[in-house]
Amino acid sequence: MCGIIGYIGDKKASEVLISGLSHLEYRGYDSSGVALMKGNRVEIYKAEGKLKNLVEILKTKPDICNSTHIGIGHIRWATHGLPTTINAHPHTCNCKNLTLVHNGIIENYQELKEELSALGCTFQSQTDTEVAAHLIAREYGKTKNLLRAMQAATKKIKGAFAFCAIHKNEPDKIVIAKRNAPLIVGIGEGENFIASDIPAIIEYTKKAIYLSDYQVGVVKKNSVEIYDENDNLIKNKIEFLPFEAATISKLGYKHFMLKEIHEQGDVIRNVLSGKLISNKEKINLENFKLTQTEIKNIKRVQIIACGTSLHAGLVGKYIMEKFAQIPVDVEASSEYIYRDTIADENTLTIGISQSGETADTITAIKQVKEKNSHIAIITNRADSTMARLADSLLPISAGIEVSVAATKSYMAQLISLYLLAFYLAEQKGITTKDSEIIKLKQELIELPNKVEALLEDSSTTKIKEIAKKYSSFKDFIFIARGINLPTALEGALKLKEISYINATGYGAGELKHGPIAMLDNNMPVLAILNTGVVYDKVLSNCEEARARQARLIGVTNKIERKDKDLFEDLIIIPSVSDLISPALNIVVLQLLAYYIAEYLGKDVDQPRNLAKSVTVE
Repeated sequence: MCGIIGYIGDKKASEVLISGLSHLEYRGYDSSGVALMKGNRVEIYKAEGKLKNLVEILKTKPDICNSTHIGIGHIRWATHGLPTTINAHPHTCNCKNLTLVHNGIIENYQELKEELSALGCTFQSQTDTEVAAHLIAREYGKTKNLLRAMQAATKKIKGAFAFCAIHKNEPDKIVIAKRNAPLIVGIGEGENFIASDIPAIIEYTKKAIYLSDYQVGVVKKNSVEIYDENDNLIKNKIEFLPFEAATISKLGYKHFMLKEIHEQGDVIRNVLSGKLISNKEKINLENFKLTQTEIKNIKRVQIIACGTSLHAGLVGKYIMEKFAQIPVDVEASSEYIYRDTIADENTLTIGISQSGETADTITAIKQVKEKNSHIAIITNRADSTMARLADSLLPISAGIEVSVAATKSYMAQLISLYLLAFYLAEQKGITTKDSEIIKLKQELIELPNKVEALLEDSSTTKIKEIAKKYSSFKDFIFIARGINLPTALEGALKLKEISYINATGYGAGELKHGPIAMLDNNMPVLAILNTGVVYDKVLSNCEEARARQARLIGVTNKIERKDKDLFEDLIIIPSVSDLISPALNIVVLQLLAYYIAEYLGKDVDQPRNLAKSVTVE
């Protein structure tokens, strides 16, 4: 989940590296470092903590920073070893000739470390990456060629890696390698860039090469050479990057998270565009490649995802089973990959990931492809690894999401799943659901305006007041039933992620099967209760909680006068059907989490211990 950056050209390398790392902090921010090459001398600078600490160090090194035009950098999310300066990247070998940055996990690093130690290598850090530095250096001693050394070393490494390496004896190049970790090469005029992700380089170039697994490359100022695992020189396609530099700006908002919450009206419009023309016309999913006959033969759907994407999948299960009338299983990718894969050609497998680089989900998708299951990928990154594994690709068009806590991408995933559910129902010819689908499609068309109404000052002021009131509590419970149970789970996750409050989501009916023991006047309980089939049942569960002196907060689109006194605080959302309500309720919970974290003085966009893109298992 770390971020790597490389530059070779005429610009000040330190400035390009720091700019790139600042846009990769969502991938990790435990420590950072850069290696700058001047002539045949390499200077390495590292710092614990946030990137600003490294910036302060570089300010004291103007001579080297102003005169170097080749360098590599790294922002770390710790997997092996504490987030200390000595464990920060870049890493080097004993002779200090080779310098390396790495994203991924080397699974056989202990075995390699023992072998290298027996050969006389001395290790300074507790990282798996240092093993790669020593190994590549040993191979360089045999070949005197950095490309050949990288090729030979990577054949001995098991696991995932994206490597950038420089060597003081070859000061005109950066050598790279990729396996099961993202890596792109940005193409410039008289300069080239290397990065884990587009945001790091989008202000400098709109063109990039996406490396495939087992490829190794040599990046020079005026050329890029890519080789496959058989040492064949290949010509990778240069692709146009689909983002603008403005997408990684806060545009006046205090945090990216708040900006991204406020973008959700437009995000919904983008997802619907071209797919839902009117409520009377059928859904158009031109990138969904199953024929009508094949859709009718689907016997089972399985949704595989992690974290926030998993919660979106749970909403998708509810909608698909109701309208497409197909049984749907939803499972965390991290669990799915360690049991027997049960799938066949009549199974539709849906992988969901904001980044499209979630390691567990990629592994799961690869396992399912071997069973001939049709793979549909819902992702925000049509350029990602998962997108390239897809049989059918459903891009969510949310734009770059910078804040670690997902908001607008979750909304886009929800809307995509609604569209897919309705599409499957229409293709199967389930006419008994037509009238209901027509009503819900109209609600989706009207949804952006309702989201934006909810984000107006009159609504957010109330949420701010409630956030301030409950910001000192150490625990929180979220309850709901039916289609909003995943909303409760996601709301609790958001609060945990950015405020570090111990928040848990439960099915409201499960409250009395254990969790009710925790209730007293120090336990806030937030209940989601929209008009619909489970409204009265959730209201009854709220009565049970209040009888135990719990502090009740209600989120609802309607409340009877006789029931108002049950709640200490109420947040009223715009009128909406129960089946579409998750898309409005989640906006309230996102804002509540945001304002609580802000009142507590937390680092909203970069919460501790987390990274945006989980590219390691």
